[in-house]
Amino acid sequence: MNRRKLALPIAVGALALVLSGCTSGGGSGAGADDPNAEFEFWSFTGIGQKDSVDRYLEKNPDAKVKLSEVGSTTETATALTAALAGGKVPDLVMIQNDDLPKFLENPGNFVDLRTLGGKDIGDDYLDWAVEGATAENGALVGIPTDVGGLSFAYRADLFEAAGLPTDPAEVAKMWSSWDDFIAMGEKYTEATGKPFIDNVETTMFFSAVNQVTEKYYSPDGELVFDTNPQVKDAFDVAVQAYDAGISAGIAAWSSGWAPGKANGAFAVTIAPSWILAGLQNDAPDTKGLWRVAALPGVGGNWGGSVIAIPARAKHPEAAWQYIETMLSPEGQTEHFAETGTFPAAKSALESPEVLGYTNEFFGDSAIGQVISDSVTQFSSFYNGPDTSAIGGALLNALVDMEAGNTPPDEAWDVGVKNAKAAING
Repeated sequence: MNRRKLALPIAVGALALVLSGCTSGGGSGAGADDPNAEFEFWSFTGIGQKDSVDRYLEKNPDAKVKLSEVGSTTETATALTAALAGGKVPDLVMIQNDDLPKFLENPGNFVDLRTLGGKDIGDDYLDWAVEGATAENGALVGIPTDVGGLSFAYRADLFEAAGLPTDPAEVAKMWSSWDDFIAMGEKYTEATGKPFIDNVETTMFFSAVNQVTEKYYSPDGELVFDTNPQVKDAFDVAVQAYDAGISAGIAAWSSGWAPGKANGAFAVTIAPSWILAGLQNDAPDTKGLWRVAALPGVGGNWGGSVIAIPARAKHPEAAWQYIETMLSPEGQTEHFAETGTFPAAKSALESPEVLGYTNEFFGDSAIGQVISDSVTQFSSFYNGPDTSAIGGALLNALVDMEAGNTPPDEAWDVGVKNAKAAING
């Protein structure tokens, strides 16, 4: 049994207890019950959260928000950790899913959002997204803001030049398994003399490992990354792609990645929903040349975040009003239409606005349908406190392999060793 499904009933009067607890240590507590009190919101940089705040203020002219874009996802989590240890906490904070497990270990640091939105509040969102934000004691620490449904983006013009199909449905059928994908890459490279994919660590390993039913932890929270055949198989997919000679060895977010998207240094890259906008920004002159297709295998997810209210928040009611307005299914559908950020609310995923979404940059690709299918078919896995460290160690072993520093037949052992060192750190 997944230990995050062990939901506990909410005691009568819990709302009053939580709200009284929210004012302790957070200042005077004045205005804690005022939904229009100015509340402090910590977010990441680079995700356009100011636009969301502006839309919220249009809907609620009497509201007041002090938005602080703290830094990267990691920097925001680090700042929150310091604040929870005794500093001044925000009223509302965004937490990336990879960082969330460490905060779930101490759910008392946060308001159980069931006490504000009702015990069934999680029913509006993808089950696995809610499970990922639920602590062992059943407390709902955060409301899912978005998910990172997986897809592949590919250059249709380069596929055509290589004699490969270009229609997304035909492409998805041709690479319906990872073996088929590698074989397709070999055909492309043989025909063009150029790499098929940008790299093996994110486009291959992170794609495959984020499709599994059990990842680095068992459903009961035990570390199994070094013995789990699903993780080893995903790692082997990356090694096989490297051995097939289809990778350009251009790491994601490296100095060569953005130019590579523009100049045809590779034809395929991983494209969780949140990367698609970046592709457009990095290679604007390739508009209309890219397509989006489903991954080999079953769905998958990489990314997503939640919004939480720290237990010492000074204005929890004002913070909750923001969540109610902007993270409702209707709010997430509207946010998707404005930004392309993929919703976690189930009814939003079933809406015509999402399912029918296309973007002329990606030709006639059924982007909304592909990514909706990815997250609704995804069976999910348990993420533990060291998920991010383990994934980073395995990924870096593949980066070193692509750089020629680690032989392919030793990469797995190197990654496992480094992951154990990171955990025991």
